[in-house]
Amino acid sequence: MKIKRQKHAKKHISFFKYNFGLREPFQILIDGTFCQAALKNKIQIKEQMPKYLMGEVQLCTTNCALKELESLGKELYGAKLILQRFQIRKCDHMKNPIAASLCLKSMLGDSNPHHYFVATQDQDLTASVKNIPGVPLMFIIQNTMVLDKPSPKSQAHVQARQAGQLVTVEQQQSIRALKEQQGLQESTERRGKKRKRKGGPNPLSCLKKKKKAAAPPPKTAEGQKKRSRHRKHKATIHSAPVCVRAAPAAVKE
Repeated sequence: MKIKRQKHAKKHISFFKYNFGLREPFQILIDGTFCQAALKNKIQIKEQMPKYLMGEVQLCTTNCALKELESLGKELYGAKLILQRFQIRKCDHMKNPIAASLCLKSMLGDSNPHHYFVATQDQDLTASVKNIPGVPLMFIIQNTMVLDKPSPKSQAHVQARQAGQLVTVEQQQSIRALKEQQGLQESTERRGKKRKRKGGPNPLSCLKKKKKAAAPPPKTAEGQKKRSRHRKHKATIHSAPVCVRAAPAAVKE
């Protein structure tokens, strides 16, 4: 069962890492209700939270959450001792504390820019967190910590971004202007100019041009050479001179 829960947690963390840029150390905003449930179920938050999330964590809370536990009396004294061990993040209500659920919601804003996790047992805060895209929600159930699956709001946000519906033309222009101010992107004037390349000339331009073979001049009627025909002459047979000897004259008796 423990291995199955960790597989689900790893899957959900990968979703938030890939789509909302969550990185270690994970910042966990905790309220008094979560500490009270951990104390009741004998859960060691500092020891078990990093193991469950399989990464480094920073446990934190706000001054409003501490003040709320103090106002509730001795019944939640143990939860207060646990909560005050965590880092206290500055909120806008240091002088005039408000309810912990409202304070934690204000820390998230509209888009959770600081990439907080929220660990709570408060139903009202849970409903508010699910309406903010990109906020991982944790709670305790059956003596175990559980990372809830991404809310429908977070899934719809990812689908809309993939479809290109979230960034308007005006927002693109403002983003481009901010990048130019920070030197992350070239201005429109520089973009129009061509950069001169440093170094020597193009090595391809230094190659010698191949000479094209001159085409033979067209043959005119006058310039055409007559084709000479070689005739074979029969060899004349010269007869050798015939020497005719005269017959000897008959001898008279």
